[in-house]
Amino acid sequence: MTVPAALSTLDASRLWPNAPLAPYTTFQIGGPADWLYDATSADDLAAAITAAREADLPWFVLGLGANVLIGDRGFRGFVIRNRAVAHRIGPDGVLWSESGAVVQDLVLETVRDGWSGLEHYIGIPSTVGGALWQNLHFLSPAPERERTMFISDVFLDCEILSQEGERRVVDASYIQFGYDDTVFHHRRDVVLSARLQLTAGDPFRLHQILQENLSWRGSRHPWLGIHPSAGSIFQKIDGVGAGRLIDQCGLKGFRVGDAQISHIHANIMVNLGHATAAEVRALIAHAQRAVQDKFGYELKPEIGFIGEF
Repeated sequence: MTVPAALSTLDASRLWPNAPLAPYTTFQIGGPADWLYDATSADDLAAAITAAREADLPWFVLGLGANVLIGDRGFRGFVIRNRAVAHRIGPDGVLWSESGAVVQDLVLETVRDGWSGLEHYIGIPSTVGGALWQNLHFLSPAPERERTMFISDVFLDCEILSQEGERRVVDASYIQFGYDDTVFHHRRDVVLSARLQLTAGDPFRLHQILQENLSWRGSRHPWLGIHPSAGSIFQKIDGVGAGRLIDQCGLKGFRVGDAQISHIHANIMVNLGHATAAEVRALIAHAQRAVQDKFGYELKPEIGFIGEF
């Protein structure tokens, strides 16, 4: 394939045509992108997005590939894999990180150095950019688990490439953090880097929280290393729970091909080995019909559907 002129300014050694996307998603599902590029810094990420916009190419930024289902026919356009991972922690506990840094890596590093603020998110697959996009959250700490800990609790500000092509630093008032929602769901702004405020903590207690959270998650969520998934499929229904409704329809373990509703968590669908996006979509539709018919609730997907199905 001939490289589009607007992409010729990018590093050719990190630009691939007709690249399969399944290996770069937690679901391990998805056809090829016309072009895949690894952006290795915030500047590189901004340049790649700008090039795609100038070329009028369809594009999207891929982090760890969680919370998405990519179509079996792939994506006709330009996929930018965010590999911008530079970060540093100041003596005041301010963590500056590019948006492609993996949250789990930052958790382990900050806990090792005695900084508190990210330990609640151990085991959740996300980059910093993805964490801000979704307002990453988890019930912690144990044993009460009475409070939802949000990434917005430690957020200071972030640099974005705006929908209009402007690089600017924005604070929480711009991002409008909500539950599984931010301004990034409604505008094509992209996070380039962020600053988070951590606090000094007792390493012993921080490691205890890591162990408690990993144990708690492991007993309630299928392990990605064994059963790939995209995380929760449907949006939260206050006071009811999408997973509980699906479970009460007797659908745990129900499968279409190699796509299966998890035996452990009914709001998670897993890839048993060779699941296709079409099979996942059929499983989603089946769960929606069953819950609608039995309880009258409409299940709304919270994952993103990307590409051609």
